[in-house]
Amino acid sequence: MSGIFDEGSSAGAERTRRTPSRRPRALLPTLAIVVVLAVLGSVFVEVWTDKMWFSSLGYTSVFTTVLWTRIALFAVFGLLLAGVVVGNVLLAFRSRPILFGDSYSNPTVERYQDAVDPVRHWVLLGVGAVMLLFGGASASGQWKTYLLWRNGVPFGQPDVYFGRDIGFFIFSYPWYRFLVSFGFTVLIITLIATAVTHYLYGGIRLQAQRDKISSGAQIQLSVLLGLFMLLKAVSYWLDRYGLAMADGDLLTGISYTDANAVLPAKNILAIIAVICALLFFANVVRPGWMLPVLGMGLLVLSAILIGGIWPAIVQRFRVVPSQADKEAVYIQRNIDATRTAYDLDDVEIKPYAGETTDSPEELQAAAEDLPGVRLIDPQLVSQAFEQLQQQRGFYQMPEVLDVDRYAIPGGTAAGRRDRRTGAQPQRVAAEPAQLDQRAHRLHARVRRGRGVRRRARPRRGTGVGAGGPAVGG
Repeated sequence: MSGIFDEGSSAGAERTRRTPSRRPRALLPTLAIVVVLAVLGSVFVEVWTDKMWFSSLGYTSVFTTVLWTRIALFAVFGLLLAGVVVGNVLLAFRSRPILFGDSYSNPTVERYQDAVDPVRHWVLLGVGAVMLLFGGASASGQWKTYLLWRNGVPFGQPDVYFGRDIGFFIFSYPWYRFLVSFGFTVLIITLIATAVTHYLYGGIRLQAQRDKISSGAQIQLSVLLGLFMLLKAVSYWLDRYGLAMADGDLLTGISYTDANAVLPAKNILAIIAVICALLFFANVVRPGWMLPVLGMGLLVLSAILIGGIWPAIVQRFRVVPSQADKEAVYIQRNIDATRTAYDLDDVEIKPYAGETTDSPEELQAAAEDLPGVRLIDPQLVSQAFEQLQQQRGFYQMPEVLDVDRYAIPGGTAAGRRDRRTGAQPQRVAAEPAQLDQRAHRLHARVRRGRGVRRRARPRRGTGVGAGGPAVGG
């Protein structure tokens, strides 16, 4: 009997065991394929629409140039970012320490390692795909900057401060600026991915008593940080040229503070960044993080003191007290450059004596027309009228007044004259009793020059100023 019951219970247990469904595993790839197809469809619609539009105008060559440029930039920079990140992650994984002499263990890191290790190939493939899309999309949007650099021509005129052709600032500088920013992006992402990989596989052990960083992790991170410092030096060097196009409070271009404080500071910071890079590279052959960290601290401190505080001191205590004298040379250079840009540098300037050959009668006739000349800008005088009515705060003038012409009784022979107008109706309660009590407020105020207003009668039951206007003085 017990055997019979045992067989029945085992059969029931077997019937209750079910193989896990494969639907959840197939759901994610299906959703990914749908998303990819939707994105590709939207891109195709946009590209095909642009092609038809350019073809209708007879500029198919422009469309193909832009399209292939964007594709090439997407492929080159996307593969560059993905290759650098994935390559450094693989290098960090292969240089992981196999065995340590101590008994250090980190259960939290080991759990993450156990979770990631079985699917590390898929994780690495996903990281590469994301980097490909991110790098390619950011570079593809710079197709105008690339084409300007690729097809740039010299202006034939050197810059006053650096001696470079002006075409460098128009065509080359924006593209170099993008390359530097993209390089920073590549190195920062690579540093993060490499550090995480070393930490996950034991190359970095922050809680260990000794051997906190393995030799492989130290060499790889030192090289990456050294490249970052070199790129920072290039960035400081390019910042010098950016001063020639910077928008200041007084003028566009280099000012007194830029020439005497900011420009020397950029040179000094570039040299310090190169020294920091050499210290990180030296950390490869002579291990020791003290000197590289001190060098980076010196760079940060110099950037604050030399690059920020010193220019502010020069501007406050040397330029502001006598700004007209200090900035005179730079303002004149800005004026000369503007005249050259608009081809006005060869304009002949002649003095005007201000003498007239008109008779007194002609001058009198011209004087009668002067009251009709518009002297007040309707976009600027609203605040002035608002201040004049501060004692009557219930009313408010519009931001921009209107302009109209009226025949003034007893006026001059000029006839109609300009007047600035601005009507502002007011709403009050709709009850008749309250309308009677607030009748003195229920009107729209209109300014025509000075002392003119328009009054609108209320419409019972609505509380909205309406009716025919009445003009008073």
